[in-house]
Amino acid sequence: MNLFTVLNIIILLILLSVLFYMQKKHISFSKRVFTGLGLGVVFGAILQLIYDPTSEVITNTNDWFGIVGSGYVKLLQMIVMPLVFISIIAAFTKLEKSANLGKISGLVIGTLLITTAISAGIGIATTAGFDLKAIDVSAGDAEILRGQQLEETLGEVQSTTVPQKILSFLPANPFQDLTGARPTSTIAVVIFAAFVGVAFLGIKRKNPEQAAFFQKIVEAIHTVVMRIVTLVLRLTPYGILALMAKTVAGSNFDAIVKLGKFVIASYVALIAMFIVHLIILAIMGLSPKQYVKKVWPVLTFAFTSRTSAGTMPLNIEAQKNKLGVPESIANFSASFGVSIGQNGCAGIYPAMLAVMIAPTQGINPLSPSFIATLIIVVMISSFGVAGVGGGATFATLIVLSTLNLPVALAGVLISVEPLIDMGRTALNVSGSMVSGVVTSKTLGELDTKKYQSNDINASETIA
Repeated sequence: MNLFTVLNIIILLILLSVLFYMQKKHISFSKRVFTGLGLGVVFGAILQLIYDPTSEVITNTNDWFGIVGSGYVKLLQMIVMPLVFISIIAAFTKLEKSANLGKISGLVIGTLLITTAISAGIGIATTAGFDLKAIDVSAGDAEILRGQQLEETLGEVQSTTVPQKILSFLPANPFQDLTGARPTSTIAVVIFAAFVGVAFLGIKRKNPEQAAFFQKIVEAIHTVVMRIVTLVLRLTPYGILALMAKTVAGSNFDAIVKLGKFVIASYVALIAMFIVHLIILAIMGLSPKQYVKKVWPVLTFAFTSRTSAGTMPLNIEAQKNKLGVPESIANFSASFGVSIGQNGCAGIYPAMLAVMIAPTQGINPLSPSFIATLIIVVMISSFGVAGVGGGATFATLIVLSTLNLPVALAGVLISVEPLIDMGRTALNVSGSMVSGVVTSKTLGELDTKKYQSNDINASETIA
């Protein structure tokens, strides 16, 4: 380790201590997250100006930064499966009427899939409007290598038939899926938890005493898991600082500038879909302005952390305490939202890439038949998308392989992937919350007084 690497590590530790001081002074969590984001970007930019991104100093520095940044991501991945599993079961134990189970599940999943279809349409329109084409995108060595890796992964995806893909959703070994061993592990865990929940409802009718005992166990485990989640999320400002410093310091700004048109088009599509969310709420007779005010802290956390699953606790809390969604419905929508119908990762992104690549195969991407096929494929492929990292890539691989399109472009875009993924994640979470609100409103269970109230200063769960 050379002197410059040691100096960079010392500076990072000083910046981390600033965040620790802010925490001790009880400065709000959201402010600490944005401070970490800002410090990370500035520090990374300074390193970018001083050193070559491919230099040994940056390589070694980023390795050490990874202890904090990548370590934080691993802890997020650690809590995803337990969180999804216990949240689904808790949703069943909190159901007021078991007869509503089918309606709640159908409305939540239906809303997620419909909004995903709309987001795919917006992705198609945006790509056409900006005239984005795969042949206009150049690739460097890192991008070519990433493209080759994706093509190897594609071989595994293509060797699986559609019936086999559907079967992969089922948890043959739920304990293996709880480890996240498969790309479809998240939805498999959701299905297994749903079976446990349905079994609970059956026992509740036949043996109320045992059901009550099980419910207490679930509540206790849920409380412990949520506490673990809180402990991990408290590390967010530190993780964000290290991740952003590492990302910016090692970024190829020339490549980002070259792909600037794609980045702009992506954010135009993401913002357009967020406006669609607000229109849906307005159609339901709810104030879009109130929604934005109350969910903004949740969306900013999703934006900076880039994890839909890690945002689940804040997602559920916002729905329950600020938007007036019953806890059972909030649990369902938040849990389903990390594995089904992610508007950003599974909707907009795969649709944009498919439209860009299609002309290279002699296909007219704006033909009605291609658009209809693409939207249907995107909806189906949105099942089982991971809630922490890699979800968009996995969804894109499935969409492109189903349409018999090459996947190299996904590797070319690796240099701007983190930048776009922040916006995609925020949109995923918004879609999840909208599905909860729409379901509650449709079933007449939404607390409209709480939704319309101006009390947006509910206490933060993360101190």
